[in-house]
Amino acid sequence: MVKLIALTMAAVVGVSTAFAPTLTQTKSSVVSLNAMSKAVPFLLEKKNLKGYVGDVGFDPMGFSDLFDIKWLREAELKHGRASMLACLGFVAQEFVTLPGLTPVDDSNLAPTVVGASPMLQIVLFMGVLEFWTNKGNVTMETMFEDPDRVPGSFGFDPLGLASSLEGDDWEIRQLQELKNGRLAMLAIGGMIHHNWITGDALL
Repeated sequence: MVKLIALTMAAVVGVSTAFAPTLTQTKSSVVSLNAMSKAVPFLLEKKNLKGYVGDVGFDPMGFSDLFDIKWLREAELKHGRASMLACLGFVAQEFVTLPGLTPVDDSNLAPTVVGASPMLQIVLFMGVLEFWTNKGNVTMETMFEDPDRVPGSFGFDPLGLASSLEGDDWEIRQLQELKNGRLAMLAIGGMIHHNWITGDALL
């Protein structure tokens, strides 16, 4: 009986020490593991977001744990840039009509006015551009074979704006683009749904 009690106590001690922090674990590492997100205070912050411009710890679905963060950032930048252009085009379409086209009040109907062929040409051209900009590396597994490639950077700076910036100024501009892109993604969704629901032109 004594032997059984001794074995039980040894097992309990062994199990408890398995969950105890090691001697090399510092207080700062414990805090960083349990730091809360700034954006969603009841969730833990995601370590893979650290070091990226615009990080406020917002990743409630945990995508940064499942996918390559560089691939996610490039996708966000591309969608943001496309959405900024889409917002501009959505509004401009109400006031500007290209020669040979019939003006429409509802911007959602613009693709039906030009027909399928021009729309397919746009899709094809963008596909070729996407393939060409990164030498055919378009999948998540191959897009960042070059570890020095910065997400969203394609060397396109015809006005030389980026080359004149450095340090904090460059980071501020990156944050401005990111925030405007995020806002534009929400805005274009709102514009499209406004026209669908009301049947009226945006402006």
